[in-house]
Amino acid sequence: MWLLYQFPLCPFSRKVRLLLGEKGIGYDLVRESPWAMRDEFLDLNPAGTTPVMADAEKGVTLIDSQAICEYFEETVEKFALISGTAAGRAEVRRLTAFFDQNFYGDVVGPLLHERMKKRLVERASPDARVLREAMKRANVHMDYMDYLLDHRSWMAGATLSLADIAAAAHLSVADYLGGIDWAGHEPVKRWYAGFKSRPSFRPLLSERMEVITPPAHYEKPDF
Repeated sequence: MWLLYQFPLCPFSRKVRLLLGEKGIGYDLVRESPWAMRDEFLDLNPAGTTPVMADAEKGVTLIDSQAICEYFEETVEKFALISGTAAGRAEVRRLTAFFDQNFYGDVVGPLLHERMKKRLVERASPDARVLREAMKRANVHMDYMDYLLDHRSWMAGATLSLADIAAAAHLSVADYLGGIDWAGHEPVKRWYAGFKSRPSFRPLLSERMEVITPPAHYEKPDF
């Protein structure tokens, strides 16, 4: 059985969990707080980041969300999430990288630091200026997502892909932390509401990070 080392608000772990759910792959969760720097976890991943997937029987350890997703995309035929023409697959990978790098760096990373790590680890108050900037950048990125969804059924094209999964993973964490203003973003809101109703997404919405409470609308598919 695969073990997935993660914590509830890790967007990269959520990305992996959504892919595993869509493909019907079984796994067990192992709660891992990367900031604790456990020796046993560092033995698995010296970089000390989540997610990590390990199967002791197979002797396989997978590190980094994109590497993990590509592994299962290559080894499990069910529900292809990087498919289509070469140009189409390139677009899926481009947008996946956009959410993992740009949206995370501008929005999710700062929100996690200010509203989670400062509270749980540093016992400090969040910086309101950083929070305002993260929400401002979220609005800009969501304008781009609105544009994509005005011209496509899904983020990267006609079918659900890894780009949608990455977008939903990061957006869900930002929403949990109160960093998303949904006003004026009907295309993204409509797309996200549909995604929240998928069986792969429901387990994520029911989980909570200790002492951090999400907004009242967070778990509702119709919000």
